[in-house]
Amino acid sequence: MLINFSNQFKILGSANFTNKNQNMYKWLFVVIITFSLNANARQKKLYNPLADAATDIKIATAKAKAEGKYLLIQAGGNWCKWCIEFARFATVNPKIDSVMNASFVWYHLNFSQENENKASLAKLGFPQRFGFPVFIIVDGEGQRLHTQNSEYLEDGKSSYNAYKVQSFLEMWSPAALDKRMYSTE
Repeated sequence: MLINFSNQFKILGSANFTNKNQNMYKWLFVVIITFSLNANARQKKLYNPLADAATDIKIATAKAKAEGKYLLIQAGGNWCKWCIEFARFATVNPKIDSVMNASFVWYHLNFSQENENKASLAKLGFPQRFGFPVFIIVDGEGQRLHTQNSEYLEDGKSSYNAYKVQSFLEMWSPAALDKRMYSTE
């Protein structure tokens, strides 16, 4: 969009504006853009560096157990474009979003310069060895069931492969690991 701030101009047939009015509109335009950019930046924060991850994971695990789900921990940070992309991808794809909501409580475990959450990551078996994001499936008792390297879920371009992600989530869902689904005889 091109805005002409010449000495005098008309907007939709209104009266001529002076330089003083033009400067006021320039300032207002800059303020609006600045607030919009700041609001967008705040909205995109998935990870909280100030969070107490150990407590949050206990609470999320209890919630998952109460709902008959597993906890899906996505470890990463706001600095990680693949972490942000997975969150976008998982919520805009209706099939994946459905599996996520039906089978998991989703928690974003921060890893950043401000807070590496070393104790929580150690308790989860050092998943950071796979890079970020990395996904950890935890059952309702707090036991780690699986750690997934996200590289295997990528599409080879700039996002994730829907089939791979959906398969991963379905194969590690509570329904897939229900002992009653399998004969032991």
